[in-house]
Amino acid sequence: MKVVVLASGSEGNCTFISSGNYRILIDLGKNAKYIKEQLNNINEDASLINAIVISHTHKDHTSALKVFLHQFHPLVYLTKKQLDDLDFLKDYDNVVFYDEEFYIGDIKISSIHTSHDVSDSRNFVINVSGMRVVSLTDTGYLNHKYFKVLSNCDYYLFESNHDVEMLLNGKYPTWLKQRIVGTLGHLSNKDSSFYLAKLIGENTKKIVLMHLSHENNTEVKALETLWDTFREYEIDFKNVVCAKQDEVTGVCDDKNTVRG
Repeated sequence: MKVVVLASGSEGNCTFISSGNYRILIDLGKNAKYIKEQLNNINEDASLINAIVISHTHKDHTSALKVFLHQFHPLVYLTKKQLDDLDFLKDYDNVVFYDEEFYIGDIKISSIHTSHDVSDSRNFVINVSGMRVVSLTDTGYLNHKYFKVLSNCDYYLFESNHDVEMLLNGKYPTWLKQRIVGTLGHLSNKDSSFYLAKLIGENTKKIVLMHLSHENNTEVKALETLWDTFREYEIDFKNVVCAKQDEVTGVCDDKNTVRG
C-alpha cells in the first residue's frame, strides 16, 4: 500500500494510491510532465497507472488529463454529469461511470456528494489494504449525514483552504471572497479543524491538510488553528502535515520509500 499526494493547491491536485498490482490517481491537475516526474520520484511508472478517478471537473483537478490519456490510455472513472464538462472524453474508449461505490481491483472507493460550484462534486473514502483513506477537498461544508462513513478512518487528506481573516482582508475581489467562504466554496482552517475534531478516532494515524491557498493561508495558520481546536476538544493528536503545491507529500507507504 502506498498513498502519496503529488500536488495539492490552486494550481493543481493529484494523489497517488496503490495496492498490490493496482495503481490509481485521484484527480490529475498540474501538467502531465510534472505528474510523470513526481511519479518517478516515488519510484512509480506513469505507464502503469490503471485508472484516474475524477472528483470534479475544475481545471486544477483535470488540467493534465488530456495529455496524460493520450500518452498512457488508463481508465477514467467519473460521473455522467462530469462527462458533460469534459468534451474530449466523449471519444475516449476507456471511460467508466461511477456512482456511490465501486472497485478498481482490490481498491474499494465510496463516493460522497459534496458542495462545490460545479456540475457534480464528489469526495471519497478509499478502502485499500485494510486501511480507510479519506480524500476530501473543494467543498463549502460537510453534510452531517456523512459523518458516520468518514469517522475514525486511518488517514485523512482534508481541505484546509483559507484563513478567513486573511481572505477577507486580502486583495481578492468581493465576489471571489464570497464564493470561497460560501456553501459552494472551500473549507476554512476553522471549518476543517472542527470537522476533523469530530471525525478522527483511535484508528487515525495521520492527517494531511490539503488545498492550502497560497494567497489566503499559511502552513503555520492552518496548523495552529487545528492545534487550538484539538485542545478545545481535549484531543491529543500531532501527526499532521500540510500538502504542498509543487512537492510530494508522503501519507503512508508499507515499503518506507516515501517520506513526509
